[in-house]
Amino acid sequence: MDTAEVREGVQLIAYADRFGGSVGALREVLDGPLAGLFTGVHILPFFTPFDGADAGFDPVDHAAVDPRLGTWDDVRALGAEYTLMVDLIVNHVSADSAEFQDVLARGDDSPHAGMFLTMDDVYPLGATEADLVGIYRPRPGLPFAVLTLGKRKRLVWTTFTSQQIDLNLANPTARAYLDRVLTTLADGGVSMVRLDAVGYAVKTAGTSSFMTPQTFTFIDQLTAQARALGVQVLVEIHAHFERQIAIGSAVDRVYDFALPPLLLHSLFTGDAAPLHRWLDVRPVNAVTVLDTHDGIGVIDVGPDQMGDGRPGLLTPDQVHDLVEGIHERSGGHSRQATGWAASNLDVYQVNCTYYDALGRDDVAYLIARAMQFFTPGIPQVYYVGLLAGGNDMDLLAASGVGRDINRHRYTRTEIDAELQRPVVAALAGLIRLRNTHAAFGGECTVGGEGERLSLTWTDGEHTASLDVAFASRRVTLMWTGEDGNMRVCNDLLELA
Repeated sequence: MDTAEVREGVQLIAYADRFGGSVGALREVLDGPLAGLFTGVHILPFFTPFDGADAGFDPVDHAAVDPRLGTWDDVRALGAEYTLMVDLIVNHVSADSAEFQDVLARGDDSPHAGMFLTMDDVYPLGATEADLVGIYRPRPGLPFAVLTLGKRKRLVWTTFTSQQIDLNLANPTARAYLDRVLTTLADGGVSMVRLDAVGYAVKTAGTSSFMTPQTFTFIDQLTAQARALGVQVLVEIHAHFERQIAIGSAVDRVYDFALPPLLLHSLFTGDAAPLHRWLDVRPVNAVTVLDTHDGIGVIDVGPDQMGDGRPGLLTPDQVHDLVEGIHERSGGHSRQATGWAASNLDVYQVNCTYYDALGRDDVAYLIARAMQFFTPGIPQVYYVGLLAGGNDMDLLAASGVGRDINRHRYTRTEIDAELQRPVVAALAGLIRLRNTHAAFGGECTVGGEGERLSLTWTDGEHTASLDVAFASRRVTLMWTGEDGNMRVCNDLLELA
């Protein structure tokens, strides 16, 4: 089977329950008020249950659509109309899954016993202190939970939370489970899978157990399986920028997680040099984002945290100033949702909407989006970012989960109202330009120096260019019109 064709127009990232209310309702929003804006959609976990301990990333049944959100027929209908991306959660399943509950009850007598990873599976002869402190984890502490399996206490591997039990991917039962899920997604009309947390999926003694050669082998094998089913693979990794470049050369698609913090740095300081450096070396087979269901990553631009101390795109002082700049511009809201201040603790992300990270400055926000759309790759826009949404402090207070600050639950009435705001209408104008102008099918060149950065796309007689002076926030957007004459825009709000 040929790998699914993925158009490089703008895609939406959305939860079905928070942006429409169900899979069918999300499609109605895409076909209705958002008609013509998106060629694809990354629908965030809709599996059973979609509202577990980690907003669907802890599936009890990864092969079932939560009946509160719809059916596989609803998913297939969405996939028939849009390039459809869905998460393949390769690292773990819910502690409430039928398989793990059986292991809890029966221990080694369960047919699923080998499916879940324990410390002994990786360190059968025991682990030294150096082994344990060398494990890379996105949260403080060791990645184990003490659980009684049958009548025996075990150290079960839990990279993220004690509700998310890691799979033993060296075990045939676990691989058979993953194969079944991948086949189910392909049969459900999915054309791209996002390998969630794949960097942590393979644990190997004597290593950090993060993006090791064994991890790359696993990604290669899984990518081959997906391609055989007609599905492309997007790898989700937060890591040093040189690792992103290496990963990009080995997979179908990789996220450009360095772009969001670098744009913030340029807009905060007027310094475009780090952004320019990144645009010169970044993978071109990237999916570009400014915001996602997670926080704004900073590890992707900082020094290497894996031990060898390679410098990043930003210095430690610049990363510190970037984080403090987000806290200041968000009125301190992001500080309340990040790090030790909130659960779902991440050590490498700031929890904040991108609009609030820029102090709700419409001009700065549209500059950032224009830069995203002119950067080579497949642009994705998160549903909160589409509506230039602010931090949801009520939801944060109710859940205590830091990332909920950027996971507002929109009603259809709210969606219709927010689409009328000038900044949102202008963003829609930028999306339409990115989707329809012929120049974006050609080649992109990067120019500018100092505070200035320009991106120019050319395909024959068709041209589209963006020039930004970050210190003064002067913008020149130019493109060839249907009559061949050049159109010029110096105020992105005029695109509304």
